[in-house]
Amino acid sequence: MDIEIITKQVVNLAKRVGIFIKNENVRIKEKDVEFKGVHNLVTYVDKTAETMLIEELGKIVPEAGFIAEEDDSLEKGKRFNWIVDPLDGTTNYIHTVPLYSISIALTDGLETIMGIVYEINFQEDFYAWKGSPAFLNGKTIRVSKTKDLDNSLVATGFPYYDYSRLDEYLNLFKDLMQSSQGIRRLGSAAVDLVYTACGRFDLFYEYGLNPWDVAAGAFIVQQAAGKVTNFGGDDKFVFGKEIVASNRLIHNEFLDKLKIYFKTG
Repeated sequence: MDIEIITKQVVNLAKRVGIFIKNENVRIKEKDVEFKGVHNLVTYVDKTAETMLIEELGKIVPEAGFIAEEDDSLEKGKRFNWIVDPLDGTTNYIHTVPLYSISIALTDGLETIMGIVYEINFQEDFYAWKGSPAFLNGKTIRVSKTKDLDNSLVATGFPYYDYSRLDEYLNLFKDLMQSSQGIRRLGSAAVDLVYTACGRFDLFYEYGLNPWDVAAGAFIVQQAAGKVTNFGGDDKFVFGKEIVASNRLIHNEFLDKLKIYFKTG
C-alpha cells in the first residue's frame, strides 16, 4: 500500500464531491432538511455525498471498511477503516454560511495513517499521511509558535445536544474570554482542527464530538507538529467525544485551566 498515492487520490475525490456539494447549496429548500436528533440536521446532499465518497473509497482500498456519519449499517474492516464525514458543518450549509468541509481519515487498526479535510468554499485541501508533514494545497504547514494562552486565538464548538456539561463549558468560556486574545466558533470541528494545524488558531477544544468530526483533522494537527489529547491529557480522543488540539506550547497551560472547570480522568 502506497499511502502517499492513496492520499492524493482521496484529495482529488474530495474535490470532485465538493463541487457537487457546493452546486447543490443553491437548491436546498426547507423541505429537504431532516432531523436526525435534537438540533442534528441532515439533507439529501449529506447522504448523496457520502454515497459518492464510499463508492470511490471502496475502489481505492477495497479491503477497508467504513465508519461514516450518515450510514451506521456499513461494515467495518478487520484492519483498515475509512472514517468519513461527507459534510461537516451541515447547519452552516443549510443557512448558506460559507464554511463547511469534507473530512476523511484512514485507520490501520487503532492508528490513523491518513487524513484529509477539504474546505469547500475556499477550496483548501488540508492533508497528511503517515510519515509526512501536513500540507495545505501542496505547501507544508505547521502549528503556531504562540507560547502562552494570553496571546492565543482559541476555537471551540457549542454543544448542540449534550448539555450535561454546559455549566462547566460556559464557565471555562467566560474565563477564556478574559485570558486569551479571543474565541471563535466556526461550526465545523474539522475546519477548526486544520486551522489549528496551519497556525490560524493556536488551540481548539470541544466535547460531544464523534470520530468522523475529528479523526482526519486531529491527525493533520499531529503531523503539523501539534499536540492532540482528550480533556484528561491522554490519547483517547477519536472515540472519546472530547478533544483538545494545540500548537503544543500552550497545551499544558490550557489543560490546567480546563481541569478547574471540568472533572477529568
